[in-house]
Amino acid sequence: MGIIDSYIKDVEKELKSSKSRKVEEEVGEVVEVKDGVSILTGLNNVTYGEIVEFESGEKGFVIDLNEDSVGVVILGDFLKVKAGEMVKASGRQVSVPVTNEILGRIIDGLGRPIDGGDKIKTDKYYPVEKIAPGIVYRKPVSVPLQTGIKAIDALVPIGRGQRELIIGDRGTGKSTVVIDTILNQKGKDVICIYCAIGQKESNVAQVVDVFKKHKAMDYTVVVAATASDPVSLQYIAPYAATAIGEYFMDQGKDVLVVYDDLTKHAWAYRQMSLILRRPAGREAYPGDVFYLHSRLLERACRLDEKYGGGSLTALPIIETLEGDVSSYIPTNVISITDGQIYLDLDLFNNGIRPAINVGTSVSRVGSAAQAKAMKQVASKLKLDLAQYREMAAFSQFESELDEDTKKLINRGAKVTQVLKQKKHVPYDLATEVAVIWAAIKGYLDEVPVDRVEEFETSLIEDLSLRGKSLLASINKKKKIDEEDEKMLKKYVKENVEKMELESDKNHKS
Repeated sequence: MGIIDSYIKDVEKELKSSKSRKVEEEVGEVVEVKDGVSILTGLNNVTYGEIVEFESGEKGFVIDLNEDSVGVVILGDFLKVKAGEMVKASGRQVSVPVTNEILGRIIDGLGRPIDGGDKIKTDKYYPVEKIAPGIVYRKPVSVPLQTGIKAIDALVPIGRGQRELIIGDRGTGKSTVVIDTILNQKGKDVICIYCAIGQKESNVAQVVDVFKKHKAMDYTVVVAATASDPVSLQYIAPYAATAIGEYFMDQGKDVLVVYDDLTKHAWAYRQMSLILRRPAGREAYPGDVFYLHSRLLERACRLDEKYGGGSLTALPIIETLEGDVSSYIPTNVISITDGQIYLDLDLFNNGIRPAINVGTSVSRVGSAAQAKAMKQVASKLKLDLAQYREMAAFSQFESELDEDTKKLINRGAKVTQVLKQKKHVPYDLATEVAVIWAAIKGYLDEVPVDRVEEFETSLIEDLSLRGKSLLASINKKKKIDEEDEKMLKKYVKENVEKMELESDKNHKS
């Protein structure tokens, strides 16, 4: 027997004996505590993300592994933890309880109820940190996730399994976009998870109130780590929300996870990292802040049928400062996601809501994740709108315009009006298609701009009363055939004529 064979046998023997030995309880000591983070010594075999239990009863998880110390983030009241107390390694990773009963609940970043209801009863737990599924397990994104917002479904469609960033300044309606998307999933067999990070408790309460009012809590879980919560919970909340989403995705279901917002998540991570004395890089963020969000958002995917066929769609929100999309965190998240919906403050202040900037918004999945009916009416819409914006800006300096330019500006103005939408009023596919069809076919060219909204309301009411079968047909087939187009033309013409008659009566009187 050679030396190498002898050595291998000795190693195998050692491994067998180490497996048979009872693992001793690993104990350490708190060296110092500072603002939600503690530094420990003695825990030589703990792993990243492992839960540790303090003598005072609090728990924490390992986030920093150094040569002679361990950095632990305390989950709870860090003021109870004192220097010199003992710490015990648990051997468990940070995980959240998962069950179908979690739907309709409001929980914190560790899956504990904060809605005053009963404790979540389950013996199943999912780790908050998990490696994203590889390419072999994935399937191309091709099934639309209808947001119910005309401007998004027509111009920057979102598919199931996609990661679409919602980006813009404070107060531009970013949260409204994602809330309306959740409201529109009613009856569409999509599980929704709304993750609030670093927000005021009053804001989270308002969102929950909107969900309850529209009966959206039946298919929604709210994971809340508010501004008053420790940074540890703000840091872990989006990972916990994703783990809950993966539980439903593993059942073959479609899941939508909203992160509101990842800017505050990066702030929480920066705070923890600076306390742990990690080297500060650009804007004082640690060097691995890109990995913070990439390992979260890469978990969004559409699984192949062989592996369950579920999907997890991610809608992260990022807040910019004075429209600066080139700052550190926005550029990081833009490069991770499959496109962005940019909300412009100037458009918002001019009354165009949702304030989507057509020029800077993009979906890298594109029309592959768009219903055929929407493709039929919206294929040229983005280009026409971009031309209109350019011509409208140019026409301010030009007194005489040719007829074609006047027509383009007139139609562009009507389409812009049509794409406006009130908050918390999502449309079904057929209604969106009908309204956009009327605008792009030129039926609104003679309708005054200030009466476009009135026409839209009139058309929708008419279709919901007399055209129920037409709407049902478009929603079912997801496309418009010749017969549908004839019927749609009839309803649109009648409503335009009705408005013209009313206008003549008012003019005569």
